[in-house]
Amino acid sequence: MSEATGGLELRETPGGVELWVQVTPRAGKSEVTGVERGALRVRLAAPPVEGAANRALVDLLSKLLGLPARRVRLVAGERSRRKRVLLEGLQPSELRARLAASAAGVAPPLDLNAS
Repeated sequence: MSEATGGLELRETPGGVELWVQVTPRAGKSEVTGVERGALRVRLAAPPVEGAANRALVDLLSKLLGLPARRVRLVAGERSRRKRVLLEGLQPSELRARLAASAAGVAPPLDLNAS
């Protein structure tokens, strides 16, 4: 089942929820900056060398969403800036709530309705 939630495209799977992530490596710092064309937009300080940016993405999402890193899996786009990530054990509503909670302290707030 696929659903577009506030501009963020989510796909519910038997194992959890999948989302697209648009990554910009070699940024000044690692952070989520919004939603772009259905994907969570993420800037990573790590370079795209030998999987460093992929590991940094897993670490960032793990901390941001309060999940163990083993439950954040890259399922597509290992060598691309556009990646599909599986968040094991989460439902779309839980993901939306955790993203909203993490964005609550950020100024300006993360706009999940942007596309």
